[in-house]
Amino acid sequence: MAREEIIGTESVTFWVVVSSAAIIMMWVLAALGALNAARTARTPQGAIGWVVFLLASPLIALPAYMLFGHHRFERYRAARQATHRAVKDLQAMADVRARGPVTTSIPASPFEAVSGLKVCDGNDFELLINGKAAFDAMIKAIDEAEEYVLIHFYIVRDDDLGRRLQRHLIKAAQRGVTVWFMADAIGSHRLTRSYLRNLEAAGINLVDRRSQRGPKHRFTLNFRNHRKTVIADGRIAFTGGLNVGDEYIRPTKAFGDWRDTHIKLLGPMVQQLQLTYAQDWHWLTEEPILDLLDWTPTPAKANRAALIVPTGPGDTTENGSMMFFSAISAAKTRVWIASPYFVPDLDVVAALKHAALRGVDVRILVPDVVDHYLPWLASFAYFDDLRGVGVNVLQYSGGFMHQKVFVVDDTLAAVGTTNMDNRSFRLNFETMALFFDSDAAAAVAAMLEEDFERSRQIHLGLDDHRLCIRLFAPVARLMAPVL
Repeated sequence: MAREEIIGTESVTFWVVVSSAAIIMMWVLAALGALNAARTARTPQGAIGWVVFLLASPLIALPAYMLFGHHRFERYRAARQATHRAVKDLQAMADVRARGPVTTSIPASPFEAVSGLKVCDGNDFELLINGKAAFDAMIKAIDEAEEYVLIHFYIVRDDDLGRRLQRHLIKAAQRGVTVWFMADAIGSHRLTRSYLRNLEAAGINLVDRRSQRGPKHRFTLNFRNHRKTVIADGRIAFTGGLNVGDEYIRPTKAFGDWRDTHIKLLGPMVQQLQLTYAQDWHWLTEEPILDLLDWTPTPAKANRAALIVPTGPGDTTENGSMMFFSAISAAKTRVWIASPYFVPDLDVVAALKHAALRGVDVRILVPDVVDHYLPWLASFAYFDDLRGVGVNVLQYSGGFMHQKVFVVDDTLAAVGTTNMDNRSFRLNFETMALFFDSDAAAAVAAMLEEDFERSRQIHLGLDDHRLCIRLFAPVARLMAPVL
């Protein structure tokens, strides 16, 4: 046999062995991943989805599992719970009752259990239903702060709005106000170093991305801090759906007008939101700031009963899902929900269907404009089942709708950061401000009624939609545990 033929045969044999070893290794890793998913996934649906995906398509599933899987969840939850314990003594400072025990027509106990805090009265609110109104109000609060400002956004951009916020924070620091600034390392991965250096040079307290706990780069997709919080002097606070970027305050070619809702908070619930911020700061930096903040509540004249509900992957129960389940289950006449992403878990779907079967006016408002294609597509796989029992599904057509709000009967209203998807329910840190108050319910209902006027009801069944939705919506729904 010629020397060249021998070399060629040996080369083929070598690559066959290498390829076979690689295939075996891939299946071994897929099997190990499936075992880990079965052990650590937070829901049976998620466990089944990962096991089937890993064993059926390991070449695609293994990289996806490295990005989306819960392989580090137990260690993460243990560390997060340690942080909660580190500030447990401060619960009494935020768990305040301005004027004694609070009674509500909708039972508050499920929401208090989810929150870990108590419904308190002496609160007030102002709905801020567009970016201009929200940022004008937040910057006014920053300009009027005398002692300190707490800032956290999921996304901060180095654009016109981002630099406007930066200027006002620097001015606050220059007049002696202490400023703490957080931006999620993943959501704000494009935020420039020069932006942060300018804040640091002004004496503003920042989270060091190189040493912080938690996700540090955009390829670590779970456990994101999706909260948006501004607090001034422990007296006034803001939360809601708005991030810091020009698209949130002016129309863009991709999204049109950005429809979002923020809320201004007054009263003891400010201390509840402040406690959540202090926990987040301690988790990221191991620096306690509790003793540096004002924990004396300032009751508002309106005296509204309210509660901050913070949820996240450090919770020992499914608090994000349970909050929605509790609200929907309590409804007697109506439950209206607006969310940019609608990929709920089976428990929430069952609660929505049961409410509709009881005769409750159930409406779900979702956007027509797409920003993240997979969750938008997956939502169509839910609509037929819900519409079949009387749930009304509407698509907002006045631009991109990003608000996260709900109203139950004439009693309960909520504004915050939680989307109706598994990521918000179980994988992200979120905040909702709940008001057990007829005026708040009326204000949110009136706002949603105006949104309904700019919407169209979905009448088409899945089989009647265009081809890409018919084919791929059920496939996208299979990814619901990570959407």
